[in-house]
Amino acid sequence: MDPMVSSFDVKGLPPRIKWLASETTQDWLEQAIGNPIEVLIDHANCERKAAGSALQLMFRYLCEPGLAEVLSPLVREELEHFERVLALLKSRGRYLEPLQAPPYAGALSKQIRKEEPERMLDTFLVAGLIEARSHERMGLLAVHSPDKELRHLYRDLLVSEARHFALYWKLAEDRFKKTLIASRLGELARVEAEILVDLHPEPRMHS
Repeated sequence: MDPMVSSFDVKGLPPRIKWLASETTQDWLEQAIGNPIEVLIDHANCERKAAGSALQLMFRYLCEPGLAEVLSPLVREELEHFERVLALLKSRGRYLEPLQAPPYAGALSKQIRKEEPERMLDTFLVAGLIEARSHERMGLLAVHSPDKELRHLYRDLLVSEARHFALYWKLAEDRFKKTLIASRLGELARVEAEILVDLHPEPRMHS
């Protein structure tokens, strides 16, 4: 089961991740391009939360072989991205602000089953879906943003987003049967797509 599809290679961008059951709409792109700073603030918060989620997994599955070795570098890289976005915000006279979160991550997290090992599988897949959607949307902004500095930022971060997705994919693949992964992934991807059907009224990376 190949998680990447090589047909998406726009202006040198990496291949598109095919976990997603839907494509981002033009409405989202226009909303994001029209509110670049708010999306950037939300992006900083997303990087911080991604680091926290990976760290939480390291504590939850403390004795799981091969987990900490993968997730510890991921945590550091997510925080490096957070710091880079924060520096860009500060250079433009802005800083972190409390933003109302869209329903995206919360609704996806509710799909994670409570019992093990299903909980572990779902957690990997949900984290992977979020990384896949981030990758897709950063790719759109890397191509379509009228702001050269932001295009450069999102293009730089794309490779890391794809790698983070691949890490969660590998964590699942090393522990579960591929048929089981594919079945559950299909269910979660459909839910993820449904969450994004109605555009959130406020611009967010995952609105």
